[in-house]
Amino acid sequence: MGSIKIPYYRVKRGNGFWEPTREMREAGLEPLACGPDGPDAWSKAQAQNARWKAIKSKVRAATPTQLAPRGSLDEAFRRYRATPEWSAKAERTREDWDRAWKHIGPIFGPIAPSAVTLELISRFRLRVERDVSIREAHRCIKIWRALWRVAAAMGYCQRDADSSLGIRNHEPKRRQELWTHAEARRLAKAAWRSGYHGLAAIIAVAWDSSLSPVDVRALTPGQRTAPDVFSVSRAKTGRAAAATLSRPARRVLDAYLARLGAEIAPTAPIFRNRSGAPYSKDTLGDDFRDIREMAFGAGERRTLADFRRSGAVEALRGGAGAEQIGAKLANDFATSTNLQKTYAPVDLETVRKVDEARKRARFRGE
Repeated sequence: MGSIKIPYYRVKRGNGFWEPTREMREAGLEPLACGPDGPDAWSKAQAQNARWKAIKSKVRAATPTQLAPRGSLDEAFRRYRATPEWSAKAERTREDWDRAWKHIGPIFGPIAPSAVTLELISRFRLRVERDVSIREAHRCIKIWRALWRVAAAMGYCQRDADSSLGIRNHEPKRRQELWTHAEARRLAKAAWRSGYHGLAAIIAVAWDSSLSPVDVRALTPGQRTAPDVFSVSRAKTGRAAAATLSRPARRVLDAYLARLGAEIAPTAPIFRNRSGAPYSKDTLGDDFRDIREMAFGAGERRTLADFRRSGAVEALRGGAGAEQIGAKLANDFATSTNLQKTYAPVDLETVRKVDEARKRARFRGE
């Protein structure tokens, strides 16, 4: 079979993968397994490139400027970004706002918020969903509503007059994927045996700590307050978390550190890729996909981020309470139905335990 050169398309073990850049992912495009290398796979990759071209032509990176029209949403957002309130937001939250503004700014930035009608905002959401993804459309309306409240506080509009409240902001389908402890161990072993020692340590630490990938990447020696504990502040919320490790995870981490051959500065990232550079979002994702394929085949789609949900479900199965899980995750799991839907999807094993409990109650005549 002849070869063909397609941007962002590469072949691994006879299968084609379309792998978008960070900029593309921030615009809502996800990596795609195209199947066995050949015309069908090439067609899928070319279709993704066409989507990216359409997005670039319609959505320019729009940042509030000093020349924003008076009374416009541009002006409101520019002023807000200059406040301490903006600076106090977690980095991940600011990234979400900027990502949504790339869609919102070109359309609504130059006009007053009060000029945006229900018809306009409805068509805007539909276009983002069609051209990018439902996830990106949901993010845009979520940020729009938050920005409206900010603009109202600064006198640009009336707080209760947000036209977007007249539309339903459909959520993307929540991820339900789960890993087991045995599968996490299999991934870590595959990574270590393949020379991805930093990744093996990340996998071990992420599984035990229930930290998100971005929080694990940011761990430093100075945060290791005990052999089995990292004291951290979560990147997304800024909340304090105690990231605890089991004895096997400590062994993997310490073996990785011993192989480095040099002491890492207290404030420097611990985990390095095979080049010796600290893991970035993209290099971690690339390496994890390589190891995932080695361990489970090209059809596997679960991610490192699914570890966090898997740990919550494992804890529920073991009898941990919602408040205890919230303390482990460093969030409001016990009181937030949204977080419970995210981290505790319907679990058949847990449901069956409830069924058994009901049977025991009937047997006792209660």
